[in-house]
Amino acid sequence: MRTRHWIMGLGLATLSAAVMGCANNAKATGGPDADDSDGWVVLFDGSNTDHWRGYRQDGFPDRGWGITDDGELHKIAGAGGGDIITRESYDSFELAWEWRVAEGANSGVMYHVAEADDLGATYLTGPEYQILEDENHGDGRSELTSSGALYALIACNDKKELAPVGEWNTSRILVEGNHVEHWLNGEQVVEYELESDELAALIAGSKFKDWPRFAREGEGHIALQDHGDDVWFRNIRIREIEE
Repeated sequence: MRTRHWIMGLGLATLSAAVMGCANNAKATGGPDADDSDGWVVLFDGSNTDHWRGYRQDGFPDRGWGITDDGELHKIAGAGGGDIITRESYDSFELAWEWRVAEGANSGVMYHVAEADDLGATYLTGPEYQILEDENHGDGRSELTSSGALYALIACNDKKELAPVGEWNTSRILVEGNHVEHWLNGEQVVEYELESDELAALIAGSKFKDWPRFAREGEGHIALQDHGDDVWFRNIRIREIEE
C-alpha cells in the first residue's frame, strides 16, 4: 500500500466509514454512528490533517506521517516525525477511531496532554490508551502494557478481544469529568476515575511517580504516538460532553 506525504490545502471530505461501538453513558448516547448534528467533529476524514500538528510545533510534521491512497493516516516506521496532537484541547469528550498495526508494532493514544517549556514529551502529562500488536511485542507479555490498557497502570478486563495483526480494531475513549472508560471492539475494557485515591496509589507505584503533572491536567490535547513503528488510523472523530 502506497503512502503519500501530507499535502496542504485539501478540503474536508465526507467520512468514508462509520466507527462502530456505542456508549452506555447517558451523556454520550449518540454513539460513533451519529452524524455532525449530534456534536461529532471529524478529526481525520482520509484526505487532510488540518486538525493536527506536531507536539510543540506550529505545523504538521513534514516527515514520518502520511496519508495512504486508501485514506488512512499512516505512522511510517523509522521515519521520525514525532507525536502529533490535536490543535484543540478537550476536557470531557468521547473519542472514536479505528486502527491497525504491523507485526510487533507499538503506539498509543494519549489524552489531556499539555504543552509547556518544561514538558518535552506527550507522555509526561497524558494517560495512554495502549495500542500494540500483543503477540509479537514484548509489552504484550504484561496485561498492564498490552492493547487497550491504561498503559502501565490498569489492565483490560476479560472482555478484551483484539483483531489479528493487520486487521482493523475499533476503539473509544470516554472522559466525563473524572470518569474514564476505554473501549475496544465494542466492549468496555478499562474503567477508572481521575483524581481518585485508587489511581494516585497506582501512579505512586509506577514509573510515573516522579512526573508531577501526569494524569493531573483535567484537560488537554489528544495525541497519537510515534513509537517508530508502522501504525494506521482512520475514521477519527470526537465530540465534547457537557457536564
